[in-house]
Amino acid sequence: MELIEIKKIDSTSAEALSSLAKTIYVHHYAHLWKAGGMDWYMNEFAYPVSKIRSEIENTNCLHYIAYINNEAVGYLKINIDAATEGGDKKEGIELERIYIDTTAVNKGLGTYLMNFVFDIAKSYQKKYIFLKAMDTATLAMQFYTKMGYALVGSFRLSDSTFHLMKEEFRGMYILKKPV
Repeated sequence: MELIEIKKIDSTSAEALSSLAKTIYVHHYAHLWKAGGMDWYMNEFAYPVSKIRSEIENTNCLHYIAYINNEAVGYLKINIDAATEGGDKKEGIELERIYIDTTAVNKGLGTYLMNFVFDIAKSYQKKYIFLKAMDTATLAMQFYTKMGYALVGSFRLSDSTFHLMKEEFRGMYILKKPV
C-alpha cells in the first residue's frame, strides 16, 4: 500500500519546490518549446526560487508538495480568491498548478489531489473551483471531465510573452466545477 501525504509548505521550501517543479515540468512539457524556450520558462518566468518564495509568502496562494512513500512526486498551487472572467473572486478558487511526476502517474495521486483541492474549496466556502488546461492535453481533459469539471471558456497564450512556445500549444481551456 502506497502512503500518500500532502504537506503545505512555507518559504523555507521554495528551493525544494523550484527543483521539484522543474524536474516534473521537463518530463511533461519539453515538447512545447522552441529552442531556449523551456529554459526561459522554468528559470526566468515560472520557477525561479525568488518568484516561488514570493508566491508562497502571498497569503492568497497555497502551495503543497505531494509525497508517495516519503518521496516528493507532485505539487499544487492554489489561489484562494480567484474568479473566472466576470466572476466574483470571493466565490472562486483557482487550481493554478497540479503537477505529478511521471513516476507517480496512474497511482491514484491525481484523484487524491483533486479531492484535496475540493476539500480546501469547501473549507473556504467557495462556490466553484476552476483551472486552465492546454487544449491539446487530451488525457488531462479526460481526467478533469471525470473529476466533474466542465469547459466554460478558452483563450490563447499571448504571442508577446510566449513567443518561444510552439504556436500549436498556446490554446488553453478554462474548466470549472461547482463545490
